Amino acid sequence: MKVEPRLYKRVFVWSWALRLFHWTFAFSTAALILTGLYIHNPPVTTTWAEFRPSFLMATLRYYHFIAAYFFMSAVLLRIYLLFFGNKYERAKDFLPVNRENLISFWRSLKFYLYITDEHEWRIGHTVLAGVMYSIIFFSALLMTVTGLYLLYPDVSIIKKLGVFLFGSVQMARFLHYLFHWIFTFFVLVHIYIAIWNDFKAPEAIISGAFSGSKFLPVDVVEKEIKKETPYI
Repeated sequence: MKVEPRLYKRVFVWSWALRLFHWTFAFSTAALILTGLYIHNPPVTTTWAEFRPSFLMATLRYYHFIAAYFFMSAVLLRIYLLFFGNKYERAKDFLPVNRENLISFWRSLKFYLYITDEHEWRIGHTVLAGVMYSIIFFSALLMTVTGLYLLYPDVSIIKKLGVFLFGSVQMARFLHYLFHWIFTFFVLVHIYIAIWNDFKAPEAIISGAFSGSKFLPVDVVEKEIKKETPYI
């Protein structure tokens, strides 16, 4: 996309709570993916170290469980922000729940599929991003429930929920492993899109993950202000 010669304004969008969620979710997901791969299929054994055992599997399982609790904490924080965060952090802002958002979703999709060069300017998340994040959010809930079922199969309430939702522990383990690849794919695509977007549109999304701010055309910001205060 050719950057248009227009004025841009720095706009604060994402609160410290959302940024805390983002980085906690990101690092815990990375740790879970890496340790989970080893737990599923350990390429290294310690049979050669008979006189100096390293307990590598036990150590990585421990790290996996610690990362899982950070992961669940991040999910709980995001659930709170879906309802009580600022305007751009709430579900209704970035989900296709009205005609305007449906149109926005289609515009963003065409942009990322190279069908058009028209970038969909939004102060918060694009609706396309919101849909993708929603899929990952529900996947995170499934990973949480299956993970708890695998870790605590004998705890009464968890066992009842696990049996009701998945039946056997083996099925929960299969789904846990299957959705692990969904997260792996999402992480790779998410990093690619973030870098690609910084080249294609001068929004400074990567730095915004730290600062909470984006750069948007002045006319886009003014249009948003008029929507919020139509009589001014």
